[in-house]
Amino acid sequence: MIVPILLGSASDKEFAQKIVEELNSFGIPGEVIVASAHKVPEKVIAIIEKFNKEDEVVYVTVAGRSNGLSGVTAGSSYHPVIACPPFKDKSDYSVNIHSTLQMPSDTPVMTVLEPANVAVSIARIFGMTHPELRKKVVQRVSDVKGSF
Repeated sequence: MIVPILLGSASDKEFAQKIVEELNSFGIPGEVIVASAHKVPEKVIAIIEKFNKEDEVVYVTVAGRSNGLSGVTAGSSYHPVIACPPFKDKSDYSVNIHSTLQMPSDTPVMTVLEPANVAVSIARIFGMTHPELRKKVVQRVSDVKGSF
């Protein structure tokens, strides 16, 4: 079980770290990799080809503007892709979310805006086949419900 977190830019490392921290709370390994689909598409494809040989992978893509990274990843991967576009303000949000939601056919990309929710979603996906992880998810839901 591995979560490659692909960043379109090194400037998104702090944003990606929020995802890594939440994955760590579930004991799920994440690997942050900077690889722009626009500037080094061959690197992105090589990464995907490497992980296509693995059984349990969920990608997270962190890219804004014209989010080619999510589409390229989904178009070549055999595994789920969750996009988590970063944004600085309302204007940035509008551009980033629209470029992320408008994927071509046969490039399925799920979009989750909150970094912590990305990790919880991944825990739920892997928890379907990992009973110990599922227990952590069940406990997390119980804890949240207990706080209200």
